[in-house]
Amino acid sequence: MLIREELEELEKKTLSPFAQLSCQSRGRQGEEIECDIRTKFQRDKDRIVYSKSFRRLKHKTQVFISPEGDHYRTRLTHTLEVSQIARTIARSLRLNEDLTEAIALGHDLGHTPFGHTGEIVLNSICPHGFRHNEQSLRVVDVIERENGLNLTWEVRDGIKNHTGDEIPATLEGQIVRFADRIAYINHDIDDAIRGGIISNEDLPKECSKVLGYRSSERINNMIVNIVEQSKHVNEIRMSPQIQQAMNELREYMFKNVYIGSKAKKEEIKAQNIVKELYMYIKAAPELLPTDAKGLLHKDGLDRVVCDYIAGMTDRYAVKKFREIFIPESWN
Repeated sequence: MLIREELEELEKKTLSPFAQLSCQSRGRQGEEIECDIRTKFQRDKDRIVYSKSFRRLKHKTQVFISPEGDHYRTRLTHTLEVSQIARTIARSLRLNEDLTEAIALGHDLGHTPFGHTGEIVLNSICPHGFRHNEQSLRVVDVIERENGLNLTWEVRDGIKNHTGDEIPATLEGQIVRFADRIAYINHDIDDAIRGGIISNEDLPKECSKVLGYRSSERINNMIVNIVEQSKHVNEIRMSPQIQQAMNELREYMFKNVYIGSKAKKEEIKAQNIVKELYMYIKAAPELLPTDAKGLLHKDGLDRVVCDYIAGMTDRYAVKKFREIFIPESWN
């Protein structure tokens, strides 16, 4: 028996009846020979980690654009925190940890430079609109390796539906949906306190009473609550009290950090960079890299330029803007 087959048998014996088994995956878009050692979901996880899009997350904004200190989160550290929270919940509920981790690692691959402000700009100027979850799916389906990573249906479903109106079809995908919110609320509070935007005493008192007064305490309480509420049921959920407190804390962050705070003072400049790059490269498509040009005949200019801009890191976007719009000194 192959090692992969042994692992698949182990899943059958140890995982919850509600878990998504690797051997029962709906499969990939394109057929391929199975790995002798790794299950389908382990293989998907590896493909995401070794992708160029994953590496670029280390230089993409989470909340603070080009922070002075080294300890602020980036899109990559956010992704790793989501993965850690999601894996803890999946293991506690005896769900498929490999599937959960693959979805978590891939959920933000389509995020733009400069965080959500870049997403807002592209959504306003691209004819087809822009949503980072949909772009993450496009990255793994089309852009990476020029014809996609050929991931399983379950991982693709979890990536696409980690945010938005549709709920992931698997419990593992539903875990990532919760873990994403748990992670960004708490690490954004941590970064906002470090940046002097808010203080721990400013947080809503009722939320702190319910969730805890420190980041680690809040995260632990949310995780424990999800595990307790989701045991032995075919659904991932929080208790109404914890869910309400988390939603109120998220609303507080939108009002006091995400919109209009001094953490966002550079966003107008970032928006201008994204917009001007899009318009300029659309008018001069010869500036597109070779792999992007290969998609023009199939996807059209607007789509391909949007892909190119969305894939940029913060510093690469600034570099390209400087090359195009800022005159060089005469030597």
